[in-house]
Amino acid sequence: MNKPTHIIIIAGEPSADTYGALLSDELKRLQPEIIISGIGSNKMRKAGVEIFADLSQYAVIGFIEALKHIHIFKKIFALCLKKIDLLKPQAIILIDFPGFNLRLAKKIKQIFPAVKIIYYVSPQVWAWGKHRLKLIQKVVDKMIVLFKFEAEFYKKNNIPAEFAGHPLTKIVKRAEDKKKLYTNMEITKKDNIIALLPGSRRGEIKRIFPLMLKSAVLIAKQMPETKFILLKSTNITEQTVQKIIKPYLFLKIKIIDRNIYDYLSVCTYAWVCSGTATLETAILEIPMLIVYKTSCVTWFLSKMLIKLPFIGIVNIVAGEKIFPEFIQFQATPKNIANCSINFLNTSYMRQNKFKQKLKCLRQELGTQDAAKKAALIIHKIITKTAKK
Repeated sequence: MNKPTHIIIIAGEPSADTYGALLSDELKRLQPEIIISGIGSNKMRKAGVEIFADLSQYAVIGFIEALKHIHIFKKIFALCLKKIDLLKPQAIILIDFPGFNLRLAKKIKQIFPAVKIIYYVSPQVWAWGKHRLKLIQKVVDKMIVLFKFEAEFYKKNNIPAEFAGHPLTKIVKRAEDKKKLYTNMEITKKDNIIALLPGSRRGEIKRIFPLMLKSAVLIAKQMPETKFILLKSTNITEQTVQKIIKPYLFLKIKIIDRNIYDYLSVCTYAWVCSGTATLETAILEIPMLIVYKTSCVTWFLSKMLIKLPFIGIVNIVAGEKIFPEFIQFQATPKNIANCSINFLNTSYMRQNKFKQKLKCLRQELGTQDAAKKAALIIHKIITKTAKK
């Protein structure tokens, strides 16, 4: 009797947990008897993945920030190798998280050369870290990418890559009952509503959320009718939010931690921490500005390594600065407030131009079957491996 196919998925961040869950669902549809285990969090667990470690609480961006948890990463790195030796998987699926995953891929190829390594959600080597290309060539059997330009980039560098599209196109949906939302938020269709999306990591919240609140104060003085809602990531505790928001209770900011896409879809404008949330906002065709702040050391190191003109993935994919970016020292309450007021005061026709650009951008992200397409690519690889 043949052993059932076993794969391991390594998803070390909240967004990777989402993509890993969607991928697992599709793989199980293609091959119901498949066994999937790995690193992930609640969404992958609900999708039937046997989780042996959860790194979501240690998700960080930045060199200095990562060093604080180095002992945790080392322990889980060793656990991964132990699990691979024990479970003998046909393939390892690495999702984003390049600092950890590329090191793991290198070690896997040294110890378990027969195991197929498939990278889903590409490391952003096209932005920085091109020195990693040689390592990727050696250790990654297939790169499955979310953006068309990534597939072209890897093929030029002799790395087998396929474009699957972005999984978010399936899960990000506009609200069906907007009237109910307006009632819940005690607003009308004519109100200006600004959504605050300060990130999903604790470090981001501590740096970016206070900045957004100070910006909201400036807007409230000039446009007192403006409403604000905080779209809180489930990774951030209520206690953390309440501690930061306490001096700003007079702003009467509504805190939303469920059905986030519904609420975001009725907003006029959004302040978004650079990252996956910018794509979610773009898919819903909500105009935005992009904000980011990190430690000074991380910022200066990033400036030396990253050569792209933009930081926001929506601007990178579009190839132009569709939305303003306020990064590090430019991220001030005055800059954010002035930019927002200018937008809110523009004509409906000009606001509509932004939405038209967003529609074009959405087409670049592929169809709603991205996770299914990725699963088919993986299924083909593991089926071929099993026949050998």
